[in-house]
Amino acid sequence: MSINVCTFSGRLGRDSEVKYIPSGTAVLEFSLAVDTGFGDKKSSFWLKCAMFGDRGQKLSQYLLKGQQVIVSGEFSTREYQAGDGTTKISLELRVNAVEMVGGKQQDGGQREAPTPAPAARQQAPAAKSGSPFEDMDDSIPF
Repeated sequence: MSINVCTFSGRLGRDSEVKYIPSGTAVLEFSLAVDTGFGDKKSSFWLKCAMFGDRGQKLSQYLLKGQQVIVSGEFSTREYQAGDGTTKISLELRVNAVEMVGGKQQDGGQREAPTPAPAARQQAPAAKSGSPFEDMDDSIPF
């Protein structure tokens, strides 16, 4: 028995794109820039990600260029011929899980908070009356 589950963290290099295979199944595709190393030895590699089914289709609106994510799934490599005739290797991940972290990097280095998924938009239940914190002053400096 062998297990092939890998987890990567990185930023989307472009907006995600939904495509459909001949059977009609939706496939969400995106490229992830993954950093490795530290300091002068820091480098990046590109990981081609694909998520099959309705989950990916629903996530497409949130997975935009610059968004930092953590992905987990089945890792594989694929050889292909580049335009110059050389053989290259594509690093690919069949995604089982996606988690958005941090904010999307905007031009100018500012960060934008991630848009929560629809399920996360539910309002918190109302506070119960008689809470021991009701009489606290709201002008606490932190």
